[in-house]
Amino acid sequence: MIQETMQFQKKVKADLFESPDFYNIDDLLSEEHKMIRQAVRDFVKREISPYIEDWYEKAHFPYEIVRKFGELGVFGPTIPQEYGGGGLDYIAYGLMMQEIERGDSGMRSTASVQGSLVMYPIYKFGSEEQRRKYLPKLASGEWLGCFGLTEPDFGSNPGGMKTHFKDMGDHYLLNGSKMWISNAPMADVAVVWAKNEAGRIKGLIVEKGMEGFSAPEIHGKWSLRASTTGELVFDNVKVPKENLLPGADGLSGPLQCLDSARYGISWGALGAAMDCYDTALRYAKERIQFDKPIAAFQLTQKKLAEMLTEITKAQLICLRLGQLMNEGKATSAQISLAKRNNVEIALRVAREARQILGGMGITNEYPIMRHMMNLESVVTYEGTHDIHLLILGAAITGIPAFK
Repeated sequence: MIQETMQFQKKVKADLFESPDFYNIDDLLSEEHKMIRQAVRDFVKREISPYIEDWYEKAHFPYEIVRKFGELGVFGPTIPQEYGGGGLDYIAYGLMMQEIERGDSGMRSTASVQGSLVMYPIYKFGSEEQRRKYLPKLASGEWLGCFGLTEPDFGSNPGGMKTHFKDMGDHYLLNGSKMWISNAPMADVAVVWAKNEAGRIKGLIVEKGMEGFSAPEIHGKWSLRASTTGELVFDNVKVPKENLLPGADGLSGPLQCLDSARYGISWGALGAAMDCYDTALRYAKERIQFDKPIAAFQLTQKKLAEMLTEITKAQLICLRLGQLMNEGKATSAQISLAKRNNVEIALRVAREARQILGGMGITNEYPIMRHMMNLESVVTYEGTHDIHLLILGAAITGIPAFK
């Protein structure tokens, strides 16, 4: 009994995280931004940090977190308040994602998908009836949503999708499948992208319980283990005509959604990097070798200095990109640069932090290895590392290399 109690206390080790801010970037944030960040940070320390290692080890998605996220206001924070959103700006949204991913990438994925990939397209491309029907319930966490774009044979080339639907007069008949869909097994609503009979890509809102619609869970993941991932299977699913998103036509629809999600990821990955850095710094000051803390050694200081440098650069990228998003000026290529760079530096920071912690870095007493494994998914989804390089290359040269 005593041993079990000690083990539990170890698992709920106090979350002492403090955010690095070497360039006084907080001076550029509004008081509202800092209050929002603090509210989400407090939530993570209270509702995620004490339990995440256990959830991760058991590959358990804590469904109760959905309602809690809704109450916190992290679902669709940039959506107008009249539809249940927060009516906030993009810097506030980014700070929310930063703090949630500081807790865990899978938790941030749940929020990102709900806000950027489900609520955003319904708000952006949906009818007024669709907005009022779906957005308030998604914002509150009463409903969980997912986004169906990637297919078993089409990831980086979404335009090649095979999922399709036919006009049957009073409804559409949807057939096909989607793969690697976050939230899918527990989602009440899916925003699905499929081709019509003319080959044009359209968005459809598919609801749980529609005959022929299933969402089997994908097991065996070594990454995002606290997030639920699945397939979407459509076998002659009858979709009411009023569930077609009227404002979406062509591949630009889902790509705009991905821009919104990639923006949030650029902040989120920064949160994971900050957590790894903070953990490594604390450990280096406490770990004694050769009669002094390892923080006193030149090579450890080199690692910490390089980590902080990259984190500071990423913070500046996020802030400027957030300003551009607020002004409606951010380009897809600018968003790609931020997503690609910040995930890459987060992976590097995680790996360096793991080395500072030595053998302890691979245990779940510390968050390093969990962040590292999660980031191996983050570097791939919403556009792979290489695809983002090609998006930048096309913007620089005017020549698309992926066509």
